[in-house]
Amino acid sequence: MAQATTAQKPASRSRSTSSSSKTIKPTEPQRKWLERGLSQPGGKLPLFDENGRRVDGRIIQACLDKGWADHWFTNPLKPDWQVCKLTEAGRAVLN
Repeated sequence: MAQATTAQKPASRSRSTSSSSKTIKPTEPQRKWLERGLSQPGGKLPLFDENGRRVDGRIIQACLDKGWADHWFTNPLKPDWQVCKLTEAGRAVLN
């Protein structure tokens, strides 16, 4: 049994290595949000969706964490709103 365990470790390492080498792609909601920045001056990303609802903060934070979006400026009237812009990495992941 020790041989089976030893044989499995390299296989699991190679699987994790191959999965980590794959390009991370945005989820559908992330993609929709990022795509809206393509047509905006400076790549400005919207605060609200097409129905006038605020974009989910988890979508924004996930895109910030992955480098697809970046903080643009702080809104002095609404400091809790994250005004963001599309990054080059964000543009690349949409292609």
